[in-house]
Amino acid sequence: MKVKPFRGVRPPKALVREVASRPYDVLNSEEARSEAEGNEKSLYRIIKPEIDFPVGKDEHDEDVYMKAAENFHLFQEKGWLLQDEQEMYYVYAQTMNGKTQYGLVVGASVEDYMTGKIKKHELTRRDKEEDRMKHVRVNDANIEPVFFAYPDNRELNEIVTKTTAQQPEYDFVSVDGVGHHFWLISDTADIKRITEVFAEMPAMYIADGHHRSAAAALVGAEKVKNNPYHTGAEEYNYFMAVCFPDSQLTIIDYNRVMKDLNGLTPAEFIQKLEKNFTVEPTGTEIQRPKNLHNFSVYLDGRSFSVTAKPGTYDDGDPIGQLDVTITSNLVLDEILGIKDLRSDKRIDFVGGIRGLDELKKRVDSGEMAVALALYPVSMKQLMDIADTGNIMPPKTTWFEPKLRSGLVIHKLH
Repeated sequence: MKVKPFRGVRPPKALVREVASRPYDVLNSEEARSEAEGNEKSLYRIIKPEIDFPVGKDEHDEDVYMKAAENFHLFQEKGWLLQDEQEMYYVYAQTMNGKTQYGLVVGASVEDYMTGKIKKHELTRRDKEEDRMKHVRVNDANIEPVFFAYPDNRELNEIVTKTTAQQPEYDFVSVDGVGHHFWLISDTADIKRITEVFAEMPAMYIADGHHRSAAAALVGAEKVKNNPYHTGAEEYNYFMAVCFPDSQLTIIDYNRVMKDLNGLTPAEFIQKLEKNFTVEPTGTEIQRPKNLHNFSVYLDGRSFSVTAKPGTYDDGDPIGQLDVTITSNLVLDEILGIKDLRSDKRIDFVGGIRGLDELKKRVDSGEMAVALALYPVSMKQLMDIADTGNIMPPKTTWFEPKLRSGLVIHKLH
């Protein structure tokens, strides 16, 4: 894997809390407008620049993208963002629920993405790619990082441990209770060794941010094509990624709620489930699934433990063994008639960070008819799927905590 240090563009220590924000894709325009209210330094003014227009402004209008570039320039002009004097790597650590994960912030190779060394596990949508490509082009920068995983490595762990024994550059807790800690790696020997260790790795894996990864890499590839004097050393050959050891990452459940029972009564739905699953009542509170191939179903004020019968799945198939595949085929498609998870309006998806109570609430309110709680995918399953060139079904993985945007930015020039 090719990685390089870069001269990050960052807020001064005193301003980091005001500048840093949630990622662009975890909230809508009105939520961003509310969070940025009264704060002219919020990164939302660059990553969600429609908030600087009247309510209802289409975020995909050309002048909205231009506003992002205008604000990025303004932030630098006012000293709210400053560029480091030397190329560095950075350590970005996050603490949630008493657990800390440590990532290395690097320039990842566009070529490695285009040749498949940076491995994907999700399909991307062209319209979402194009939106982020416009944003990268107009700013000539990767404003937000992507989230990678790499196979655990002792030498990198040692460098990170040494670095994080020092005073952090940034150290704060965001409003959601997540701790964010950030260090600079400026020692030339450490920088050289990090580059060498990554060069020995056969692959890295996109954990979160498939659209941002695609957009950043495709803009880099455009610049290669359009530069007759291209050498390969240009900054646009790299895009910003935070890379975590796979052993430190946690994937949480990504659950489903469905609007109707496809004409069935609750009793008929349960009866149909019993064809492929062992079904056991568990009371009135939705239960957390105990292991792979065990699910929880909640409907009509009752909860059921549902376990796939042997022969209904293939543990030798990296896609066939996934609980999202089993439930998509045998529950959503076969019983409920939901065939396309990307477009069917009868289904919605609920990240496990919201808790099982959210599923119960949406069914009890009458908004939804049935909820399905899944056991989370493992990092090993994710990497096996990426290694075999397969793609996970939609809405399979949910990573927490999310990376905070605005701690560092990577310019493409």
